[in-house]
Amino acid sequence: MPRQFRPLDRRVLWISFVAMLLGACVAGVAKLLTALIGMVTNLSFYGRWSTEFSSPAGNHLGLWVIVVPVIGGLIVGVMARWGSRAIRGHGIPEAMEQVLLNESRIPPRITWLKPVSSAVAIGTGGPFGAEGPIIATGGALGSLIAQLMHVTADERKTLLAAGAAAGMAAVFSAPISSVLLAVELLLFERRARSLIPVALAATVGTGIRFILEGNQPMFPMPAMATATLPALVTYILLGLLVGVVSVGVTKLTYAIEDGFEKLPIHWMWWPALGGIVVGVVGYFMPLTLGVGYTNIAYVLAGQFGLGTMLALCLLKLVSWSIALGSGTSGGTLAPLFTIGGALGGVLGLTLTHVAPWLQIDSRMAALVCMAAIFAGASRAFLTSVVFAFETTQQPHGLLPLLGACAAAYLISGLLMRNTIMTEKIVRRGVRVPSDYAADYLDQIYVRDACSKEVVSLKAEQRIGDVRAWLAAEGAKSKHQGFPVIGGEGNVVGVITRRQLYDVAQSDDTLVQALVARAPLVVREDHTLREAADHMVESQVGRLIVVGRKAPHRMVGIITRGDLLAAHAKRLKEARETSRHLGGRKPAAS
Repeated sequence: MPRQFRPLDRRVLWISFVAMLLGACVAGVAKLLTALIGMVTNLSFYGRWSTEFSSPAGNHLGLWVIVVPVIGGLIVGVMARWGSRAIRGHGIPEAMEQVLLNESRIPPRITWLKPVSSAVAIGTGGPFGAEGPIIATGGALGSLIAQLMHVTADERKTLLAAGAAAGMAAVFSAPISSVLLAVELLLFERRARSLIPVALAATVGTGIRFILEGNQPMFPMPAMATATLPALVTYILLGLLVGVVSVGVTKLTYAIEDGFEKLPIHWMWWPALGGIVVGVVGYFMPLTLGVGYTNIAYVLAGQFGLGTMLALCLLKLVSWSIALGSGTSGGTLAPLFTIGGALGGVLGLTLTHVAPWLQIDSRMAALVCMAAIFAGASRAFLTSVVFAFETTQQPHGLLPLLGACAAAYLISGLLMRNTIMTEKIVRRGVRVPSDYAADYLDQIYVRDACSKEVVSLKAEQRIGDVRAWLAAEGAKSKHQGFPVIGGEGNVVGVITRRQLYDVAQSDDTLVQALVARAPLVVREDHTLREAADHMVESQVGRLIVVGRKAPHRMVGIITRGDLLAAHAKRLKEARETSRHLGGRKPAAS
């Protein structure tokens, strides 16, 4: 008999403890990664030995600035070819692929290849964020630790997601949105047994960051007033517009990647070609070089003018999309936030001058567009809303963020099948879940779906009599299996038609002699999910249903057909439309 599942068990305690240790380790790795990026940046652009996290924008290299990203691209290309091709890109799609296809088993070498290659790419001016690589590295570290332990594939997935969430939390000091990111892009579920370890890992990762960096928000903003109704409606409309932009950005990125695929040279050289564009754009607009977290902070604080934000939006898009399409190593979150925030700042300033009666705050417009472009491109809806709040600690932004991100998500879902996170692996034939609905079979009890009128045989019947009954081909004799009931009314087993027709058995043999094993049963208060799992584990197509108080008395039988029939109500609720108030009653038949 299957066990009735509980949401939590003792193994969750052990996995949670490991996840907390993992969170502390990943927070340390995040600190090392930012130090490594700082070291490469300082060496490449300033010729000094320092691990301080610096922006390449203040360099004085002149035209030599074009060469630096090219060198970085060459190094990344070599590391990808002779290290692992999986380090190319921003890392989240690759982690998703391992979760969906490989039971969350990431090759151990990714644990160090990804952060080192990303540090080289970003430190030499690559227009990426550090968050993507540390998410990928944290996930790889969680997977590595899990592969060294005796755990299930689900527990390994939990530790992978815990490492990824701890990495994002340690970079941005955003634990809640880190957990949501893990749920929306890695776990593809929201269960207590996976959610709790991930949340604890993110909490520890954030706590370590507080110790090392302080607890100030990543992108501090001045206090703003609550949005008026006209302003709120405008922010939602901006979300619709940015949703269209997010679709265009996604399609542009993959169109560029397709263009690189057609080049008659080995892919190892593509990051260097992308580095040429990065360098040229960086020469004319140094703000596009590197991580650009300070750019986001300046945009949200309203410290950039209209022209600067417009140039930053367009040129960052050109630099980042070509660099990402070339297959180099780096993240997508910071570039998308920069592009979306700068676009929102431009639109906000324009509306402030054109329609002052709307009472638009350009800084709030930048904030909502920053979150909306990520919501539209990735469809990580809740992550986008909460992330913008956590990194700015701007409470009056929650309502505009909610409306704008929902609008962007809506437009993205209508115009684009896949997302910037899933398009790459979908092209490889990976099926990515899009809805995180509750298991319908887990909502129905066996007693509500089983067949109560069961045709059974008595243990003392002779096989000859049963064979004659089968030969008559009555309506009740067409089943492929029959429960066998003993003298006291207890079910003793199940026999099949094939057993009954076995020539080795004489007509005088009793039916009870054909029972080879104890019956496989399920209680009436079990769920259909538990019944289905029991069928799969036992490799049978039907189970005897017994009562809770009388575990040997048969009350029905459940089959695979009953499990499929249970979905009829779900399909009806999802597809059939009806009217219940004000409509005409159906005519009586």
